Amino acid sequence: MLEEKNDNLSLNNNETDGKTINELQETIQSETPIVDEIEISDSIVEGNAVVANEEIVSEIETVADEKQTVIDAIAETNAEESEDETLKERHDIPLLDYEALPMEKLVDELKNLVTNEKVMSIKEHVEEIRKAFLAKYNHLIEEKKEEFNHENQDPNEEFQYHSPLKSKFDQYYTIYKDNKNVHFKSLQSNLKTNLEVRLAIVEELKELINPQANIKDTLNHFNELRERWKNAGSIPKDKYNHVWNNYHFHVENFYDYLHLDREARDIDFKYNLEQKQKIVARVEELLKEADINKAFRELQDLHRIWKEDIGPVSREHRDEIWNQFSELTKKMHDKRELLFESLRGTELENLEKKKEIIAKIEVLATEKVNAHSQWLLQIEKVEALRTAFFSAGKVPSDVNEETWAAFKTAVRNFNSFKNSFYKDIKKDQNDNLNKKIALVKKAKELQESVDFASTTPVMKQIQEEWKKIGHVPRKYSDKIWNEFREACNHYFDKLKEHKSVENVDEVEAFDKKKAYLETLREFQLTGDHKTDLDAIKLHIETWKNFGKVPFPRRHIEGKFNKILDALFEKLSLSKKDTEMMRFSNRMDHLSESNDTRKLDNEKIFLMRKIEEVQNEIFQLENNIQFFTNTRNAKKENSIVLEVRKNIAIHKESLDVWKEKLKQLRNLGQE
Repeated sequence: MLEEKNDNLSLNNNETDGKTINELQETIQSETPIVDEIEISDSIVEGNAVVANEEIVSEIETVADEKQTVIDAIAETNAEESEDETLKERHDIPLLDYEALPMEKLVDELKNLVTNEKVMSIKEHVEEIRKAFLAKYNHLIEEKKEEFNHENQDPNEEFQYHSPLKSKFDQYYTIYKDNKNVHFKSLQSNLKTNLEVRLAIVEELKELINPQANIKDTLNHFNELRERWKNAGSIPKDKYNHVWNNYHFHVENFYDYLHLDREARDIDFKYNLEQKQKIVARVEELLKEADINKAFRELQDLHRIWKEDIGPVSREHRDEIWNQFSELTKKMHDKRELLFESLRGTELENLEKKKEIIAKIEVLATEKVNAHSQWLLQIEKVEALRTAFFSAGKVPSDVNEETWAAFKTAVRNFNSFKNSFYKDIKKDQNDNLNKKIALVKKAKELQESVDFASTTPVMKQIQEEWKKIGHVPRKYSDKIWNEFREACNHYFDKLKEHKSVENVDEVEAFDKKKAYLETLREFQLTGDHKTDLDAIKLHIETWKNFGKVPFPRRHIEGKFNKILDALFEKLSLSKKDTEMMRFSNRMDHLSESNDTRKLDNEKIFLMRKIEEVQNEIFQLENNIQFFTNTRNAKKENSIVLEVRKNIAIHKESLDVWKEKLKQLRNLGQE
């Protein structure tokens, strides 16, 4: 507005509005939101009397101090963001609860920030990620080192632990530091140059106050300086407030010392007052904003506009408009403090959760268990509690280190307690190691054997024994297992090669059985029981002597069994004898094929059937007792007879199942 009226301004050397340099400095201090101190009257004037009231003065000073603290905090942030404008963008990047994230997620977050955001806008985020990651990583290293010391008694062996996750973290953090260094070098050079430009502008402002100069030229020069100042760029944050206050002081000095045309100056003052009133109105609206952090960030911007973009107002309005603005700022700050209080309440709740978790770990560190499986459950519980601890969220900063230390101590005590148990069972592990070494030796002795018929069952038995032996020290576990596996694989590979050679004999056996099957179909019973039974047994023996057939052609055994079934039906054999002969033939076949799995399954099946039939007999016998104890027992005779008949049938069946089991067990002993 002043620029629009510069042609109407005149210079009156003889007039003065009574302002001194000190008064102008006071004006700067009341007008500018970033100041070293605010002057508050320490007395109440009434007429010609001064009524001192220490309590009121003290209260006013306290309020003033609180306001000044808020203003200073905003000034400090604005100074920092003025130095580097990319810092403003940090408010748009969500600051997560990094303590609650696992290390993998922390590395992902770091990668995302370093890759996609400007380096200075993520400074706070990166440092929080680094603090959370290193705390968890160092805790992990402590545990790994404790495990190493527990398992390794050799004092010459040094602890080493490599974490690919840590390498990735270091990689992205190094990129961040390099980017920051490059940014700082570029920024510092520009800041220094911009500071020199602004200081030079202030020096030129001082020289403007020259009563001999032409007012029009002076005003043009003044407007040029203001435009240059506006475009001068960022300066170091530690110089920001001083340089801006100095600039405003000389601007107001220029206004007052030149005694400019009152009308033009009033228009300019009025315009500036309207702009500041708009800012005050906007802050009043911001007090109703639900997102307090967003509102506070806009308040910081309004302070910057108030300070950097809007000129002075008339002396009669300076204190009033500034007091309105600073009072609203204080209210916004109070709302923000209430939000922080709420967050602190959440942090206290998180603290209680973490204390409960620590207490549970401490209890687990005293619960004595005596088996490896039980310790696995205990370890699983601690891992779940550890995850819950990291996910519980932030705690108050003043107890964060103390809480973290208590957690580490509780986990360390649990690990020590666990290690003491495994130390006690280390002797058992060494015994197991010796047993497995013996099995390895035995397997290596047999791996070149070509007596497959006798060696194969021994090798299978060795493998079964290996499974039953417990843990060995982790240091030897992989090595001894690899030796054992190689010996077993070597033998069974040789067995496989041998079987491929045997296939020629199996094909020949198939051809013989196929031809014999055709002659067997022509076989007729004579009618003499003994003669026919002996003939069938001879057929069975002949069939066995042909040997095994290839696995894909074993269906021929089924055809042979069908012919036998038809012959058995024609014989006057009892049901039991027929069933046993069929069973004997099938078991002989399984035995010859060395199919131990099917033999074991058959044994389990027979034992279950025996148990089922016994239970059924028991139930039927109970039923008989029920019927015979009734008053009308005679009437129930038909039912009782039926039940007794069923019992007899089941007992006959039970004898068959038992005989089969006996025969199968005898087969295993041969």
